Amino acid sequence: MLDDVNPFIGTAATDLPRARGLAATWWWPKPQVGNTHPGATSPLGMVSACAYSGAYPTGYGRYAKNTEGVPEEMFDRLQASGFTHFQQSGTGAIRKYYNYVRVTPMVQPLDDLGASWPLTGELAEAGYYAATLGTGVRCEITVGAKVAVHRYTFPEHRNARVVIDLSCGGLAIDLGRTVPLRAQVESTGPGTAQGTVVMEGVPLSVYLEADTPGWRQMLWYDRRLIPGGTRLDFDSIRHTTLRPFGLLLMGSARAGQTIEVRLGFSLRGPEQARRNLERECLPGRPAFDHVRANTQSRWRGQLQKISVDGGTTKRRQVFATSLYHSLIKPCVTDDESPFWPGSGPYAFDVCTMWDIYKTELPLLAAIAPDRFQDLLESLIRVCEEEGNFPIGYRMARGADRFFRQASALAHTALADAHALGKAPIDWNWALVHMADDLRRMYGEDFFEHGLVHPVTHTLDLAYAHHCTAQVARAMGDHRLADDLERRGRWWVNAFDPATGLLRDSEYYEGGKWNYSFRLVHDMAARIALAGGDDAFTSMLDRFFGYGADPVVQPGRCPDPVEMAAGYALNRFEGLNNEPDMEAPWAYHWAGRPDRTAEIVHSALTWQFGTGPGGLPGNDDSGGLSSWYVWASLGLFPVAGQNLFLINAPAFERAAINVGDAEFVVETSGHRETPIGVDGIDREPPPLYVQSATLDGRPLLTTHLRATDVHRGGRLHLRLGPEPSAWGRQIRPPSLSLDPAKDTR
Repeated sequence: MLDDVNPFIGTAATDLPRARGLAATWWWPKPQVGNTHPGATSPLGMVSACAYSGAYPTGYGRYAKNTEGVPEEMFDRLQASGFTHFQQSGTGAIRKYYNYVRVTPMVQPLDDLGASWPLTGELAEAGYYAATLGTGVRCEITVGAKVAVHRYTFPEHRNARVVIDLSCGGLAIDLGRTVPLRAQVESTGPGTAQGTVVMEGVPLSVYLEADTPGWRQMLWYDRRLIPGGTRLDFDSIRHTTLRPFGLLLMGSARAGQTIEVRLGFSLRGPEQARRNLERECLPGRPAFDHVRANTQSRWRGQLQKISVDGGTTKRRQVFATSLYHSLIKPCVTDDESPFWPGSGPYAFDVCTMWDIYKTELPLLAAIAPDRFQDLLESLIRVCEEEGNFPIGYRMARGADRFFRQASALAHTALADAHALGKAPIDWNWALVHMADDLRRMYGEDFFEHGLVHPVTHTLDLAYAHHCTAQVARAMGDHRLADDLERRGRWWVNAFDPATGLLRDSEYYEGGKWNYSFRLVHDMAARIALAGGDDAFTSMLDRFFGYGADPVVQPGRCPDPVEMAAGYALNRFEGLNNEPDMEAPWAYHWAGRPDRTAEIVHSALTWQFGTGPGGLPGNDDSGGLSSWYVWASLGLFPVAGQNLFLINAPAFERAAINVGDAEFVVETSGHRETPIGVDGIDREPPPLYVQSATLDGRPLLTTHLRATDVHRGGRLHLRLGPEPSAWGRQIRPPSLSLDPAKDTR
């Protein structure tokens, strides 16, 4: 699996073959670019490192900021001014762009710092990135969980330099720059230095070691050396007063001479940064190969948690890279919170729960359960310290929590974790915060009126009440559970009974059609509201483009009239938009899993590829990639309901290591199908589940409990080329059909 990972997938504008069949009718309004980067990362680690051009949104590449259509280019070439640390992965406009502590190898004067040089000869693999700058310096970077190691191979030059710029931050776009509020840097001895910069209210500390025998070591400010200076202090910095500053190492380089720079990072001061470096690097010795091997081993261990048999070479590469992208974020680190004292996990780059709660968090629960539990503990601590569960949480102090996107989404992950019974969390204390959080922000109006606008928040809050009720009931607090469950039924207030769709309202990145097929906790009542199975299926068929003509996707700088016409289609936006990710599985509750098979098959065939333009839209911290992983396995998690839905998988066999157990999805009648980038000119026909067994016993339902999956077992799916009667009679669970939940 490790050898199939290609970190360049998603780094460029979408470039996929022209879709055929259903996928040709889907319209993609959001940015057609993955927004990933190929830099060095560690699984869910604190530190990443990559070439820095200042482009949007990761700091890598050539693109300007965009919110729809094909991105415009900022630069006409791939270039870099150095190598920075802490990048987002696949996000859009999150406004915290990091790219701190730029390291630049140079053979030019210090006055040229900040200039960009062509970037050629790129190589990338999990945990490693390399490229050659136009200056002739070969650059390699690897990272550990809390460290980065740079290795530079210089041409012959008598004034070679490695410049560390502690003032760097953000992007070269409007409002994209990040300026330190305060800073301190100190040269502590030959080849060692330390410093702290307060960025976005967070003290980021770095401890540096460099193998530069015989080279001079000096501080600099405003591109001027400070001979004999050992310390710089800045008590307050504004945009108007910022001048770049940092450390410089300079000396004569032989042709082919390598220089190694080791950086330890911490959010709790330079001393902890030094300890972090010593834990991962060999003290006083070159550490590049050591750190690279350790990180590669961690990646191999994580990627081996899922194995697949079969599939074309390109399908396997897309799958492996999707799994890799799913394990980059959030950053989950131990004992690093800058906001509260004491030990324990600290998570950031939850960017955002809206992007990851449906697909990525259930994946982490399955294959990275320890880090998943640490993430939840950190979110509970954030709620305790700061007053609410965040929708988004970055390495920054402030209230920028993305409440426009959604409300109360942490409750879904907490409810699933409790149902799985594997998270050693103080659930009484967690329940206190879950219940209290429901009345904050939009929750206050929901509590009083049962309906809030934007109306999607009504769905969020009703669902969160249902999730919290499940935890309360399991904890024995039936009075609280009954009260929460009563409000959880208010999801119906969001719908217009005359249309069977959501009410007119404002919608975040979508319209009411996109949000109307959300998998609520009472899908039986939802379908009845739409007029029954046939009416609901007809609405879904229209949404997914059955019988519709192909559409043209927005290009670069799309015209507002063009965009308005696209939105008026009320069409599935493919995997280009988060609200649509779960919609294909709504057919399961209407007894039409065959439709789910057709739509998912079409998406897997046409919407993902192997090149830099191989993603249909923003990867959103792995939310999109984890959708691909689940869809390929023939499973889909319904977050907050302890539920998996079953569909025809893309591989003949797959095995998921869930803790100490293994859950296997195996098939008979499987047929290998190519994907669009394999050069096909028509869509291969889908396969449908004909029958199923679980551990040898007939399975008549299209669903499993998540606890069944996490317990381990063997799901056998018999596949065929035509739809079958399987799954048409027994539907996935709905609240109104569960006698144990009847509150009449």
